[in-house]
This record gives sequence, C-alpha cells and structure tokens, in this order.
Amino acid sequence: MSVPVPDRAMVFAAGVGGRMRPLTENTAKPLLLVDGRSILDHVLDRLDNAGVRDVVVNAFWQADRVAAVLDARAAAGSGPRAAIRREDALLETGGSAAAALRDGDLGPDPFFLLNGDSLWLNGPVPALRRLAAAFDPARMDALLLLAGVTRAVGEVGRGDFTLDSAGILRRPAEGALTPYVFAGVQIATPALFADAPAGGFNMNALWDRAIGRGRLAGIVHDGLWCHLSRPQDLEAASHALRAARDPDAANGDAIV
Repeated sequence: MSVPVPDRAMVFAAGVGGRMRPLTENTAKPLLLVDGRSILDHVLDRLDNAGVRDVVVNAFWQADRVAAVLDARAAAGSGPRAAIRREDALLETGGSAAAALRDGDLGPDPFFLLNGDSLWLNGPVPALRRLAAAFDPARMDALLLLAGVTRAVGEVGRGDFTLDSAGILRRPAEGALTPYVFAGVQIATPALFADAPAGGFNMNALWDRAIGRGRLAGIVHDGLWCHLSRPQDLEAASHALRAARDPDAANGDAIV
C-alpha cells in the first residue's frame, strides 16, 4: 500500500554547522552555495517539483538569514509555501519535528522530513515520489531514503543501517561496516512521535524504538547523493550537479 505524495514537509535548518567552519561562522549551513544556489533552495525546489504544498523550516543559528531566503522565494513566486519556525534553543531533529507536530504544523497525515543539508540527484523517478510510492503506514512508522556508500559524494563513514529483503532496517553490529547511509530524507507518520518527550532529542531515539517494533524501513536511492559535511564537499557537489546537466562541460572539474 502506497500513500499520495504528502502535502506537508519539514526542513531542518537550525544547526550551527560546526564541521563547515569557518564558512558557517556568519551564516547557516543550509544557506551555503552549491552550484550557485543555496542548499536550502535546492531542497525546496525538490519539494516543489514533487508537489509538496506547505513546508515549515526550523531555524536557530542565523534565523533572520534563513527567513530572508524564504521571503525572497515567496516574493519571486517560487513554491512551495514555506514558513519559518524559529527556535529559542536547539531541539535537534527529533525534538524539532515533535514540537512542530504538536503545534499542528505537520497535520495528521504522512509528511516528509528533510535535513537542510541534503542534496541529491534524482534517478528515473524523483526520490520523494519513490518514497511515497513505497511507504505503507500499516507496516511502517517511517521510511528512510538510504544512499549506497559507493554512490555518495563526500565522507560517509561506516554506514548507518542494514536492510533486509523486506526493506526493514536494523542497526549494524558495533564496529561493522554497512553499505547504506541515511540520506537525510524520510517520510513519517505521527505514530513515529507517539509519547515523544518534550525538549530536544535526536531522531535516532525514535528510529531505535521503531526498529524494536520492526516498523522502520528504507529504500535505496537510485541516484547520486552528496554528504555536505566539510567545506570541500560543496565544490564536489557543485561538480556533480554540473556533470549531471552537461558532462562535457564538467570534465575539467575535479571532485574532492
């Protein structure tokens, strides 16, 4: 059973981007440029292209600059409708989404949650539409987009999850290498946040609870994904986008 492409989404844009310093000393990480556009613009463009209508963007560090980007998009008539959600303290991903859900920003139906530094190139079917088509709320509290570590731009570490034949996720054994890393994009239902605590906490706490119930699933992205954690990753991602548009024009660029 699939679901329609959700009408609503949340983009996490509140972090301070410590690993991107000095670039983030005076700006929010999602506002850094990849191929001439902010990462946040790239994310919002993909939501718009998928048909998502309403997005809430949380902000803490450099919140006024995040708001200015959303205002500029609105003035230019660029979708989707995006509202800023200012946070007085960092709530992390889980706490931010739980608070937005409690305040009615995400509604009662499935919704997308996206990291504000997520950047991916779509395969034959856009990734957000693939997620909606594969999501079954009768069996899943959340469905994560995974990237194969060999198809990622940037440093990805040891991987995050193992994936069984039914698409159900498990944590790897301590110290083990896994082929998949979370790509910063998921579709979830309010059930994932049932009895979630107030205040700040990481999404991993909710995922681990869903793993214990066998209700956390994943699909593997069929295109390129960029992990934007270090300053040099920005140019590597820019190269990937240029190469996707025009391979010949990008041949002189170097991927870091």
